[in-house]
Amino acid sequence: MAEKLYDYDPAEDLTSDQAVAVFMTEALDTNDAAYIAHALGVVARAKGMTGISRETGLAREQLYRSLSENGNPTLETTLAVLKALNVGLTAHVNKSAL
Repeated sequence: MAEKLYDYDPAEDLTSDQAVAVFMTEALDTNDAAYIAHALGVVARAKGMTGISRETGLAREQLYRSLSENGNPTLETTLAVLKALNVGLTAHVNKSAL
């Protein structure tokens, strides 16, 4: 009998602020803009896209499109979503570049 496989949705595991912080930190460490946008979308779905839409003033459809793997959100959209998620960005010296 074949095993039944299910799609994994990482949004289901982002149940704490710490999990969100680790998830976003790892996404940012990739330096891959598409992946970072997608990861931000995963976090937004975990927190509730309707609430994020309401808080940012952006349409849900726009958020889903911008924060998809093929999306390319503006910095303004990214910052608005981060604020709505209560997530901040920090800068640090990249020691491997020194």
